[in-house]
Amino acid sequence: MARCYLVLGGSSGIGEDVAASGRWPVQLAVALRDTGVALDDPHIIATTGWTTDELEAGIDADAPQGPFDLVSLLIGVNDQYRGRSVDDYRPRFTALLQRALGFADGRARRVLVLSIPDWGVTPFGIASGRDREQIGQALDAYNAAAAAICAEHEVTFIDITDLSRDYGGEAAMLAADGLHPSAAMYTLWHQRAYAVARVHLADEGAH
Repeated sequence: MARCYLVLGGSSGIGEDVAASGRWPVQLAVALRDTGVALDDPHIIATTGWTTDELEAGIDADAPQGPFDLVSLLIGVNDQYRGRSVDDYRPRFTALLQRALGFADGRARRVLVLSIPDWGVTPFGIASGRDREQIGQALDAYNAAAAAICAEHEVTFIDITDLSRDYGGEAAMLAADGLHPSAAMYTLWHQRAYAVARVHLADEGAH
């Protein structure tokens, strides 16, 4: 029987300006199926521009019915873009992580959290006129907070921020808007997530 996958997030979940097949969660599901894990294409609750509170509202409106065998969460870049503090982000992220755990029937090994990419290195970020160093520092603080919360809940935190900084200025790694990742960048993301998801989904004790 195929397993169910829930994706919670913003533009990276829905794959802004990328074909559906290029979205990182879709690539992840395909890669898992190719290695024998029966996983459905993901049910995605994500919209470009969403902040933590907007994702909360989106979940409420969608009302997904769990439990899900895999849940991924990536949220916060728009909170930072709008100038919200880490102190504001921390409780909102915690609430979303707890909801993700609920959708996974409390199985922490079935929840994956990806770090927030650094949009300041992109052509959009450079053209924005904002201080790129400050953007990076703010995102590092957000990611540190999320990583600590994940550790408290025994949820795996997958760092993809370094990939955004290493390759986020390359045209091939960007969508046409010069901001959002391309399918090629999402491939790098899903490969990191796959390494964790493959092991966790094979965990017999998590059925």
